Amino acid sequence: MTRLPRLVRGVLGTRRGLQAFAVHTLVAFGLVSAVLQFVGQFTSGPLPQPVGLILASLVVCLLWGWWQALPPRRIVHEFRRPDTSVVIEVGDLLDQECAIVVGFTDTFATRVGPGGIAASSLQGQLLERRYDGDADRLTAELGDALPEAGPSARYPIGTVAVLGGGPFPVYAVAYSRLDGSGIARATLLGLWLSLGRLWESLDRNAERAPVAMPIIGSGLARVDALDQESLLKMILLSFVARSRQGVVSRELRVVIDPRSQHRVDLREVAAFLKTL
Repeated sequence: MTRLPRLVRGVLGTRRGLQAFAVHTLVAFGLVSAVLQFVGQFTSGPLPQPVGLILASLVVCLLWGWWQALPPRRIVHEFRRPDTSVVIEVGDLLDQECAIVVGFTDTFATRVGPGGIAASSLQGQLLERRYDGDADRLTAELGDALPEAGPSARYPIGTVAVLGGGPFPVYAVAYSRLDGSGIARATLLGLWLSLGRLWESLDRNAERAPVAMPIIGSGLARVDALDQESLLKMILLSFVARSRQGVVSRELRVVIDPRSQHRVDLREVAAFLKTL
């Protein structure tokens, strides 16, 4: 999808986009009319209104309304009770200079290929960019962070492994099950449980430092019951609800993959945050 269709969908494809376009365009028309009336007070007669000037003013007002209605790429919401903030932005999760959350299956697979992880997935990118493709090193870190899995080599949904000893650890959370065909599948109940256990792990380990995460469940985990925007709202609801029991992070940063940004209307998300 090219950038232009995304911009068109971002304005005309949502109710809030259409409302913003209409409001800002009308405001621009009002400002132009006010300027013309003000200038007219200092002239001896009515101002000439050639067709070209009228059309140019119309185009400028429409472009202004369109520009103002474009969906934002970043929103910030500050909560006073609890004392925390939520940042939602389009970007690259692995470029964030803070702790990050990466989803895994219940087997915590580290090899790329059938029955393991996809090279294009976030886990695959984590392996390539943070571990230089060294699956053995990632496996060793997981082994140190996880208890014995037993004969099944599977962990309960919601198990969290804290990886890396530096200032920006990786919170690897198992929120999907690997079925007999080697396909990861997650459920809404499993996602909700995993989020709760993720917040508890942050409470124990993160010392309220900022943490960034993707919209978990929106990729290869195949949670089709909710779209990406609804999954994002579920994450935010879970985080705010847990934070009201006690702050687990001063800043939760949800990073949206640029390829998926057209699936999330950040204006709707900003309005949702105001209700929490």
